Amino acid sequence: MDHDQIICAGTARLPMASTVTQACQWTVAALAQSTPAAISVLLEVHDQLRCVAATGSWQVFSTVGPATGVVGRVHATGRPAVITDLGADPDHLPVRPDATGEVCVPVPGPAGRPVGVLDLLWNQPADLTAWRDTAERLAEQLGARIVALGGPPAETRSEKLLRHAAALAAADTERELRHAACTAAREVSTLSTAVLVLAGPSGPRLCAPTNRPDELEAQVRAALAAAGPEALGRIVDLAHRYGAGYTLGEAEPPATDDHAPLTRAGVRTLVAVPVGAADDAGLLLVADARRLRPDPTTVNLLELLAGQTGSALDRLRTVARLRERASSDPLTGLRHTGPFGERIAAATPGRTALLAIDVDGFKTVNDTYGHQAGDRLLVGLARALEGALRQGDELYRTGGDEFAAVIEVNRPEEAVRVAERLTAAARGIGRTISVGVALPYPDEPAGHALHRADQALYRVKREGRDGVRLAAA
Repeated sequence: MDHDQIICAGTARLPMASTVTQACQWTVAALAQSTPAAISVLLEVHDQLRCVAATGSWQVFSTVGPATGVVGRVHATGRPAVITDLGADPDHLPVRPDATGEVCVPVPGPAGRPVGVLDLLWNQPADLTAWRDTAERLAEQLGARIVALGGPPAETRSEKLLRHAAALAAADTERELRHAACTAAREVSTLSTAVLVLAGPSGPRLCAPTNRPDELEAQVRAALAAAGPEALGRIVDLAHRYGAGYTLGEAEPPATDDHAPLTRAGVRTLVAVPVGAADDAGLLLVADARRLRPDPTTVNLLELLAGQTGSALDRLRTVARLRERASSDPLTGLRHTGPFGERIAAATPGRTALLAIDVDGFKTVNDTYGHQAGDRLLVGLARALEGALRQGDELYRTGGDEFAAVIEVNRPEEAVRVAERLTAAARGIGRTISVGVALPYPDEPAGHALHRADQALYRVKREGRDGVRLAAA
C-alpha cells in the first residue's frame, strides 16, 4: 500500500476547506477510500472531545469526556497510541465488537498542543506501525488547516443547552440551581443579564444573585424591588397567562406599564419565560442594555431551559420534604432521635449542654382523657418549649413524652438557667416538666453524657418533679 499516495489524497483538498468541519470530513472521506478501518476525528469543544467527522462504524461516541478512553488519553498526553490487543487496554471504547487494532494520534494545534485526535479502528489485519506514521502526517496537516480556520468549531447553542441541562440536573442545592440556570440563560441567549424569580410564601421573590451581578442586573433588581411585589407579580402573571414574550428591537412603541420599571432600569432587550406551574409561578428574565432582536429559536431554547429549571427545582424541593419527613417527628414537627444522635456526637466538651426533659404525669393524661388529649398536650408543650429556647438552641422529641435540648453555653450555670426557662414555659400552659442537665467532659462518649442527664432527671422526679438538676461530675 502506497502511504505517500494516501497522504497526498488526504491533504490535497484541505487548503480549499472553508470550515473546520469540512476539513475533518474531507480527511475522513479520503482515508476511507484506502482502508476499511472505522475512522473518526474528535475535536476539543468546551472541555470535551466532540465527534466532528466519522465513517465506517455502526456507532460513534458523540462526545467523550476529558481523558476518557484511548482518544481522551491521547488528547491529554499528546502521545499517539498503537494498540494491537484491544482487550488488554482498559481505555478501549467499545465502538465495534469485532475490532482487532487501533491507531489514535493527536491533531496538533497552536504550539503543538492537541486540539483533538484522529482515530482509526480495524477489524482485520493491518500494518499499524505504517498507519501510525500516515495518521500522524495527516493529523499534522489537518491541525494546520484547523488553526488557519480559527480553531475547533464553537459550541452551538443547542450543545450549550445540553451541557447546562446536565448541570441543572446535578445541582444539589437551590443556590446551585439558581446559579446554573442564570449562567445557562446568559450563554444560550448571548444576552448580558439573567434574573430568576421564584414563588415565595407571600408572592414572587427575586432570587439573590449567586455571583457578582453586572451593572444592568443590579439596576434591574433595584427597579423591581422598588416597584414592589404587586408589580413583580403582574410580570409573572403575564408570562404564565400568555407564555414567553420577547422584544423585537424597535424603539417604538413604548413598553407596557407592567414592563416600564425594566425600561427605566436600562433594559432594551428582554425575554420573559415562565418557570414552573401556575400554582408555583416563577419567571426567568433575560435582558440586555443593547437594542437587539432575539430570534424565536433563542426564545425556544430559553423555554426549554426554564422547563429544566422548574423540573430540577421540583426535584430539590421533593427531596428536601422527604428528608424533613425522615428526620422529623410527624406529631410535633421536632427532629427526632436520628438527628439528635448526630448532634450530640458533635458536642463540644464543656460548652455543649444536654437537657433531658420529661413531661410530669403524662400517663395520667392519656389514661384519663385519651391519646388525642395526650397528643394535643405534646404539641402544645413542644411549641411552648421552642418559644422559651434561645436563638440557635435545638429541641428534639426523643420518645413518647420525652424531649431533649442541645444548647451551647459558657458555664454550667447558664445551662441551668435555660432549663429553668423551660420549666417556667411548661407551667405557663398548665403543665410541669422535669429536666436533667449534663455537659460532656473531654473524651466522654456522647451516650454517657446523656445518661448522666437522664440520671439527673430521675433525681428531680424522686424529689417531687417540676424542677431542674445539674448532673454530678
